[in-house]
Amino acid sequence: MQSFQPQKILILGGSGFVGQHVCSRLSLQHHHVTVPTRRLPARNIQMMPGISVVQADVHDPKQLQALVHGHDVVINLIAILHGTEDEFNRVHVTLPTQLARACLTEGVKRLIHVSALGADVHGPSMYQRSKARGELALLAAAQKGPLGLTLLRPSVIFGKDDQFINLFAKLQKVFPFMPLASANTRFQPVWVHDVAQALVHCVNTPSTEGQVFEACGPDVMTLAELVQLAGRWAGCPRPVVPLPHAIAWLQALLMEWLPGPTLMSRDNLASMKVHNISNGHAQGLRALGISEPKSIKRLFVATP
Repeated sequence: MQSFQPQKILILGGSGFVGQHVCSRLSLQHHHVTVPTRRLPARNIQMMPGISVVQADVHDPKQLQALVHGHDVVINLIAILHGTEDEFNRVHVTLPTQLARACLTEGVKRLIHVSALGADVHGPSMYQRSKARGELALLAAAQKGPLGLTLLRPSVIFGKDDQFINLFAKLQKVFPFMPLASANTRFQPVWVHDVAQALVHCVNTPSTEGQVFEACGPDVMTLAELVQLAGRWAGCPRPVVPLPHAIAWLQALLMEWLPGPTLMSRDNLASMKVHNISNGHAQGLRALGISEPKSIKRLFVATP
């Protein structure tokens, strides 16, 4: 195994879907990782060697600065998929701005930020616009001081316990058919292990500073094709019924008001007005040491 100089790394969102895979890899490389969380315990990561879990509110500037203190690298994985414009701005713009300010104040030289493929200040959704404004805030901060910024823009991320393929698999176990908005929108799904490995590569490779990378898998598929794939994988494939935009909008509105976690929102629907695939303007996973990104078709067909 290749050896790396142990570093002190702070991971915001380290107990989440992607974060736990990043923590696992960094632990194996003997890095010292701190993960703040709103609530203890974080059983999925806290028993990993070298992982310290602390209770903190990262949206509090004073607590955030105290967390950043003494670390060599900071990784930001925190994001939301649903919310109001104020909530998107708080998570995707204000938090990265405060994080960069804390890094500059505390002399932290490396910041790795996970944004999103399709981030665009003129994008159709609040999610896309806020992600882009967060990037701009970080780029502006990096120009003010010695802050090595790396941006990673993943497409939709799949893997065990994801909230994408697994959601459509569960729905097809319940419903006899799948009414689907934006059925023809194209995605380029990326495996969670590839995203985690890309982030670890950034940690260990200072030359990634000042770079933007797109994290996309090898398969370009429509949403309808992904839903069909999920159904076959779950053993209950259902017919996909594309919905006209007006009906899809009403469906999303209804889902926003249903109790429990939001499955689809009008902002999600707006995001899907544009394809979520690489535009080729930024470097991809191969530039981060991943020569053969995993195919969602092969993984989900081979592992029911």
